[in-house]
Order: sequence, then structure tokens, then C-alpha cells
Amino acid sequence: MKILLIKNIGLLATPLGSAARSGAAQGEIRLLRDAWVRVEDGVIAAVGSGAPEVPAGAGVLDAGGKLVTPGLVDAHTHLVFGGWRQNELALKLRGVPYLDILAQGGGILSTVTATRAASQEELAEKARAALDEMLSFGTTTCEAKSGYGLDTETELRQLRAIRALDGTHPVDLVPTFLGAHALPQEYRERRAEYVRLLCEEMIPAAAAEGLARFCDVFCETGVFTAEESRTILEAGKQHGLRPKIHADEIDAIGGSRLAGEIGAASAEHLIACPPEGIASMAKGGTVACLLPCTSFYLGAAYAPAREMVGAGVPVAMATDFNPGSCPCLNMQLVMNLGCLKYRLTPEEVLTAVTLNGAAAIGMAESVGSVEPGKLGDLVIWEAEDLNYICYRMGSSLARTVVKRGKIYENTVGRRGPGGN
Repeated sequence: MKILLIKNIGLLATPLGSAARSGAAQGEIRLLRDAWVRVEDGVIAAVGSGAPEVPAGAGVLDAGGKLVTPGLVDAHTHLVFGGWRQNELALKLRGVPYLDILAQGGGILSTVTATRAASQEELAEKARAALDEMLSFGTTTCEAKSGYGLDTETELRQLRAIRALDGTHPVDLVPTFLGAHALPQEYRERRAEYVRLLCEEMIPAAAAEGLARFCDVFCETGVFTAEESRTILEAGKQHGLRPKIHADEIDAIGGSRLAGEIGAASAEHLIACPPEGIASMAKGGTVACLLPCTSFYLGAAYAPAREMVGAGVPVAMATDFNPGSCPCLNMQLVMNLGCLKYRLTPEEVLTAVTLNGAAAIGMAESVGSVEPGKLGDLVIWEAEDLNYICYRMGSSLARTVVKRGKIYENTVGRRGPGGN
């Protein structure tokens, strides 16, 4: 048996449980001072305080009196894609409308072209570099969507790349099929045919290979209607894929309401989510997965997080890492914006990026909190309390990341808070 003892934890901060936390409970976390955690064969075996007994042969990691939290869970990413789109930045700064960029072959269509041209190995290696960076920021579990193929062959290639990465990279990956990310150019005048292709070919093929756990759809003006989204998500359910939905990012066309009605694991974006959508999600047990870095990058409004917490909707937060609207891998920035823009407390933010994020991707029984039976996924921070992480911006404060009991040291400074 391989044992790791993490000792001399100044403050252990963690939500508790194996399900999403909502309402006032989202801000209720365990704070344990002078703590220790014992991990056996990659799983947390015990948590306590005071002087721990050191088992024979155990590895010992000294937390140096610093803050420890669960590993971060990034519950919404578009991890696997070809190319980048930095060439669009100057166009955006000049105020060129997105539809004009699209007409010039840019936007999502350029990413689709690059992704279709890339091999599975090329896609995986590009995504591996992103995962390395995510791990350095404290992310230990990550959802990864397809959606830049928009044809059966490329969508399956993306999902196979995700499966390959999950077997070889420390970060655990949860795959989501998102063939309904946009209408491909060749189907612009044949919407119904593409919906049939999704339901009758793509979804069954992804499910038959066991390549996805979830089926997602972009329910938005100009993309897929609420009725089309329901059809696609019901097809996914018939093949064992739990529903997710991109909803109410720009217009409230019924996506959040559909999320609750269909029992979606999560509804994502939700910038324009109306009260009836919040009520539907609360009734349906749907996690609201909010993406503040996308709002920041686009100069858009921010989702009504406080209203959601008040209505009893569990709130998670994620990066939305993608090449167009949010090329960001840093969950620490997500935490900053969660406080500054959503007005969530640091305790609510911690739950949003750990346990509730885990619940949004069906992983709350194994990750998202520091307690016996969960995976040994933890972060030692260059901080003494939770407020400091949410307060500091622009620096990575993840000092050491532990993934399934294996240690990954970062090169951040070892000096704590001080000065003026």
C-alpha cells in the first residue's frame, strides 16, 4: 500500500458531502486548523487535526502551515480543438461584428476547419499542454467537450483524443458530446437534416464506443431552438448520455427552463437567465455552471449568481476554455471573478469550483471535497486563508498539487502574505 501523509496544514477548507450544495448550504464549509490528511493508494483514508501518527513507510508532505483545499474541478471546457484564433483579436478591437468575422472564414468555422484537418494525436498533444497548465493552477478534474468537428468522423476523433488523454494525463477527464455546438456550413439550409444526423448517427456512434458521459447542446438564437435542443437531448438520454445544455448566454429562448424540465445535470453560461428559468432549474435539481471569464473576455454581462443561490440552485463555476470567447485555463481567475462580479463569498466560491463543479459532471461521489473515500486530490496554496486566494489576482498561488496521492510541485514563491 502506498501512503502519503500531508501534515502541518495551517487551515483545511472544504465543503462536505457527495451532492451539490445549494442555498445557504453552498457557503457552509468545514474549516479545520492544524490539520492532516492521509491518502492510501490514491484515496483519502483519514482526516484529522493535531499531531498525526506517521505510518511505517509513508511518504510525508509538509504543508508548511498553509491553506489546503480540494483539487479544483473545471466543469466546462472545450479542451480539444485545432488551431487558435489570436488573429481575430485585432478585428474585435476595431469593432468588427462577429458575423462579419464569420463571413471572412473566421469564428467557430475556422476552428472547425482546423480541427477537421488535425489528427487524433495532434489534437491530444495540443490538449495535453493545456492540461499541464491547468494542473499547475490547481485543477485536478476537468470536463472536456467535443463540438469542433460538426461531422461524425471529427466529433468521434475529438472524443477519442479525450479518452486517450484521460488514460495518460494526471488530470481526470469527463467527456461530453457536443455535436450540437453549431450548424456546420454545409447544413446551413438543412437544419432538420443535421438534427437527424445528430440523433440517428453521431449520438449512437459516440455512445456505442463509450466515448461520452453527457450530451450537450447550444440552445441559443441562431443556433438550436429549445424544441431542437429537447429533441437532441432526449436522443442522448435514450443512448445513456445525461443531458447538459448551453443556455441563455445571449437570449433567453427557453434553455434554462428546458434544463429543469429535462433533468439536465447542468445548464451553462446563463447570462440572460430569467426568473422562470431559475425556478425550473431549482425544481429540476440542475446545477448552474457559470462562466465568468467568458463574460470578462467578451465584455458581456454576468450571470445572476446571487439570485440563483437565493432560489436554491446549486452554483458551479468553470473556465469555458476555448479558442474563441475564452482562451483561459486559470480557475484561480474564475474564483476572483466569482467574488468580484457574482458577489459570492469565498466560501460559496470554494464550493462552486470543487463540490458543485464535481456534481455538474457526475463526479461528486469521488472528488470535490476532502473527506475519507474521496480521491486524494488536494491543493496546498501559498496562502494562509481562503480570502487570500479570492483577493489576489494575476498570480498563481497553487504551491503543490496532489492528484490521487501523487505530488506535483509548482515553482511559486514561498513567502506568504505581508507588506503594506
